[in-house]
Amino acid sequence: MHRGVLEPDGLPHAKHLHVDRAELRDHRSELAAFGPDAAIDCHALSRVDAEIALDALPRGIRLVVISSIDVYRAFGALHEDRETDPVPIDEDSPVRDHRYPYRGRLPDMDDYDKLDVEDVYLPAGATALRLPMVYGERDYQRREEFILRRVRAGRRRIPFGAGMWLACRGYVRDIARAARLALESPATRGIALNICEDRTYSIKTWALMILEAAGSDAELVRVDDAALPEDLKPTGTMPQHIAATAHRARTMLGWTTSDPVETLRTTVRWHLDNPPPDASIDFSADDAALATARH
Repeated sequence: MHRGVLEPDGLPHAKHLHVDRAELRDHRSELAAFGPDAAIDCHALSRVDAEIALDALPRGIRLVVISSIDVYRAFGALHEDRETDPVPIDEDSPVRDHRYPYRGRLPDMDDYDKLDVEDVYLPAGATALRLPMVYGERDYQRREEFILRRVRAGRRRIPFGAGMWLACRGYVRDIARAARLALESPATRGIALNICEDRTYSIKTWALMILEAAGSDAELVRVDDAALPEDLKPTGTMPQHIAATAHRARTMLGWTTSDPVETLRTTVRWHLDNPPPDASIDFSADDAALATARH
């Protein structure tokens, strides 16, 4: 079930129901006739989204909902320029004490909150998978683009902050395998699991790994935080790390992760071959930042 907006070539053959989530209730009979064993809700962003899906789906099927590491108090601290929690974050770490972290910050995100989504799904016996920054082929957020757009332009020097921030990641195919394992495990009903890689690299190390995977010898040049271009702000001083542990998922599911060096190479190759059509070629902010570089 999806809107039919993104349907890439090369997928295994399957029946598709093209429908907007708001209209799902009108298709209860079709969903029941299909006879699903399970459902994975990949795009429940609000309480209403979750309620619509549960109301439309047949009762008694196995459920997994995609949630986020942003449910934790540590993530909320990033928006408040403060530090609240030690890392790594596990499933017993405090969650945010306030809802709607993007209200008034991002368009059409006033009602977004994965805590609301979990409040609906977990009592229904679903497993909530709390995801980190997911990277890989076809990633619409293009999490390596802060480096790759400069590589494509042949930039030899890239302004950079201290680069010490720790933010957990996960490769998309590993995430998919975790979802399948969760569906097959009755022990995970009604609980949340962190799903992320074994080790968290600093953003500087991650950037250097991206450059290596891209075959670039560009230099990361230390500049003051105030001079950093907007898309490089996370390389500066960040008040709260959001490294997490997936020990519970590994123990309960027998889940493992791939070699991040290899998965990043695969990711970078795909994104170099498939650049965004609207990539900015304005590097005036870079030039201004580099002019302030420390010597």
